[in-house]
Amino acid sequence: MNNSDMPAMPLNSDEHADGFMNRQSIAITTAGLTKREHFAAMAMMGVMSADMYCDVKAKECAKIAVANADALLAELEKE
Repeated sequence: MNNSDMPAMPLNSDEHADGFMNRQSIAITTAGLTKREHFAAMAMMGVMSADMYCDVKAKECAKIAVANADALLAELEKE
């Protein structure tokens, strides 16, 4: 799994219980948005809040947001 497919904000929780009252810890990770989806959403909010948005169609706005998310992920991979 590459970095862009990793969860943006994974939640880890512990479940404590089996049927015999033994306390057993099981780490469960739940994933929501991927990092790529999260970064794209943030980029889209930026584009939509800018004055230039009036001149950008929704489909173009989405392309800009995804391109920015991909650029950020590529830059983060360099470190």
